[in-house]
Amino acid sequence: MSRAGRKAMIRRCHPKLSLSRQCRLLSLSRSSLYHRPKGESPQNLALMRRIDELFLNYPFYGSRQMVRHLWRDGVRAGRHRVRRLMRLMGLQAIYQAPRTTTRHPRHRVYPYLLKGLAVEQPHQVWAADITYIPVQRGFLYLVAVMDWATRRVLSWRLSNTVDARFCVETLADAMERFGRPQIFNTDQGSQFTSLEFTGVLKDAGIAISMDGRGRCLDNIFIERLWRSLKYEAVYLHELADGFAAQRVIGTWIDFYNTTRPHSALGGATPVEAYENGRPLDQTDQPHGSPAPPPAQQEQQDVINMTLAA
Repeated sequence: MSRAGRKAMIRRCHPKLSLSRQCRLLSLSRSSLYHRPKGESPQNLALMRRIDELFLNYPFYGSRQMVRHLWRDGVRAGRHRVRRLMRLMGLQAIYQAPRTTTRHPRHRVYPYLLKGLAVEQPHQVWAADITYIPVQRGFLYLVAVMDWATRRVLSWRLSNTVDARFCVETLADAMERFGRPQIFNTDQGSQFTSLEFTGVLKDAGIAISMDGRGRCLDNIFIERLWRSLKYEAVYLHELADGFAAQRVIGTWIDFYNTTRPHSALGGATPVEAYENGRPLDQTDQPHGSPAPPPAQQEQQDVINMTLAA
């Protein structure tokens, strides 16, 4: 478990264990309880927002290409700085990256189960993902659980740390309100491979599916959700803090679920499709590449070439 996760377990008013005793049991130093991260500078926060905007349009950009594009835009940033910020934001290019780290032995990676699968009914497949949300003096992380067939957002949460706990809470909330799916799909992020998260799925008898390493298009529908959310809500507002972000995102997700027509659902909203048990159009099934708008065809061709390489 990460240090942030262990710190979250500390209870300052524990009736039996002192803070010192809790720290020893969790292998934490007492001073770490009072450490407050300095945070990113306003210049880095502005750069992170620009990187996020570019990555929505060019998800095949690694740190090198991102730096080149920034320089053409007049933004002078070195590769090491850009790479660190992209890692902090959880952004990874869609091409297959070499395995440079050893995973925790308890963090099993599960196979991708959706290839060739016709997802036609609600609760057949759910998916989850995390994205970066810029605010005025920092940034937050947003996790959402989506019903794959109807695109309905079932549950979501904001957090200032990217740990497993807020993902588990979001999953538990979705299951409490809507039941459980047959398959649950995520990427290979440590939050989703953690024993806390996969344990909830196993206990509920849900099959676990995970995207291929570095392949964001395996979870394309929730990636589209992030793009729509950011261009239609997040980037149209100056989000002063987490309260403003909570309000703006909550309003947009309610609009997305109940009012915004969806082309893949024949013009129905996600809630209407969910309540009617409406299947997706056959041309928009996960085993085939979703058809992009004509204006994005050239960009999609580049993505497909990258994936085929």
